[in-house]
Amino acid sequence: MNLEIEKQKDGTSVGDYVYEVIKRNIINLNMAPGNRVSEKEISDLLNVSRTPVREAFIKLAKEGLLYVLPQRGTYISYIDLDIVEDARFIRESLEKSVLKIATEKFPEELLDVLQENINTQKNLIEQRLFFKFLEMDEEFHKTIFIGCNKARTWSFIEQINSEYKRVRMLSFIADVNWKNVIGQHMQILESIRNHDEQMGQEVISNHIKKLIFDQIELKAKYPQYFKRD
Repeated sequence: MNLEIEKQKDGTSVGDYVYEVIKRNIINLNMAPGNRVSEKEISDLLNVSRTPVREAFIKLAKEGLLYVLPQRGTYISYIDLDIVEDARFIRESLEKSVLKIATEKFPEELLDVLQENINTQKNLIEQRLFFKFLEMDEEFHKTIFIGCNKARTWSFIEQINSEYKRVRMLSFIADVNWKNVIGQHMQILESIRNHDEQMGQEVISNHIKKLIFDQIELKAKYPQYFKRD
């Protein structure tokens, strides 16, 4: 198993560290859907006891990223497009509402933060560092929510975001028009800067709906990653 492992951050518990490492590797598809995953193997790789690994497995199973077959073991869940569509629908509804607020009033200092974020996104895409790009993409949207005093609303989105992120990661790996994402982010920033609600609503709708079309192409290209109908 070839996991991407980052050093444990100061102040982070072993349990949280193990959970984040496994989740990160599931989302970035280092741990492919359908593959069996072993408590012992991961505990050996991370040099931790099996207890935090077992606890992480339980948590990730509740989130739908792992499933257990009795007497056979624990496996990475296949991507469920029904769950992805629910997350996409919720995100579109909330992001359109928040962007309406942003185009009316938004902190001036955060405009520079959004621009810097886009600059970083461009560099990451050029280096094909897709997971870090996904993190900056999410940070871009989170900053808009924070600027509209809707940080708690963003926290709710994060709770239903895992399947959505896996499809987005797969779209970057497959080169499914990911360059358009940065262009749309630039348009979103422009709509906020110019207080252009109509432009903002059109762009955010297209930005989120893009995933609908990506799914069709991705399922055809990587059928082994998706839950069968």
